[in-house]
Amino acid sequence: MSETDGIVETVNLAAEEGRMGFYDRAREENLAPLWRVLHGLVTAEPKVTALPAHYSYDKVRPYLMEACDLIGTEEAERRVMVLENPGLPGQSRITPSLFCGLQIILPGEIAPAHRHVASALRFIVEGRDAYSAIAGEKTMMEVGDFVITPSMTWHDHGNESDGPMVWIDGLDMHMVNLFSASFRDSYPGATHPTLKPQGGTMAEVGYNMIPEGYEHASQTSPIFNYSYRRTREALDQLARFREHDACHGFRMNYINPLTGSSAMPTISTAMRLLPKGFSSVPYRSTAGTVFNVVEGKATVRIGDQTFSVVAKDIFVVPSWFPVQFEAEEDTVMFSYSDQIAQAKLDYFREKRGND
Repeated sequence: MSETDGIVETVNLAAEEGRMGFYDRAREENLAPLWRVLHGLVTAEPKVTALPAHYSYDKVRPYLMEACDLIGTEEAERRVMVLENPGLPGQSRITPSLFCGLQIILPGEIAPAHRHVASALRFIVEGRDAYSAIAGEKTMMEVGDFVITPSMTWHDHGNESDGPMVWIDGLDMHMVNLFSASFRDSYPGATHPTLKPQGGTMAEVGYNMIPEGYEHASQTSPIFNYSYRRTREALDQLARFREHDACHGFRMNYINPLTGSSAMPTISTAMRLLPKGFSSVPYRSTAGTVFNVVEGKATVRIGDQTFSVVAKDIFVVPSWFPVQFEAEEDTVMFSYSDQIAQAKLDYFREKRGND
């Protein structure tokens, strides 16, 4: 950055030399002139920090397996390989506001119980017969399931199958840390006691009915496992009678059934179906978005970069980068972003087409 970057255009640069003594004295009182940094703080368009990136699952998976040889879940607590954005190295960020990692648990292993302010999502990429236990209720997980861990909720994970289980961990920890609001506790035992039978929450709220006297104080959806089987069926039914969106194909957003709002208060989540041959209109928004391909094959153009993506691959579309999709087969993609947090703060902006 040059010495004049960010300085308000009306400032007389020739006169700045004579003001340096004033600036030095002001700095001793922890004061600084806004006019020297204003344009760097309030930019005309979103400032590029995160970059488009593609994480091929075929290339990433061997590192997950090697990590299993190097460290156990008890020592690591969470055996996760972080997907770092190439524009934000060393920061554990896939976008400025979001975390993304791949967690792997081997047969018989348990990721011990803990809780934290950061809300978390799990999106299952590989395996079967593993579980998350959330607030004392266990849910079994399959590929394509979207599982929520609400803020400050005890949770542990285990694998009861004969093969590895891999899922995406998506968290809003960077939003939490921005506000210096992070807290975390470890449970005294490896697992939290069972407080509700498996399927209990779905019986309470999953059928468009709730029990008399039911209360749910959290802004997070009470449903914590949105099964892929039901989601895929919904997408198939939708595609039979609705026109696809020119930018998003057939996209359905996960919601809190009690409020109709986002399933998570800080992270937007969605699943989309791109029919074979679908070619989208360019789309850009201020939401940094992480995608996982569940089924199919597609070409994705983000800015001036083009990626060929297949099932299990992950890619990221940062803020204000235009994105286009071309589906070579019927393609299903899960996504999560910071859109809902931005919308609540009146920050969110989007642009469709080339205009």
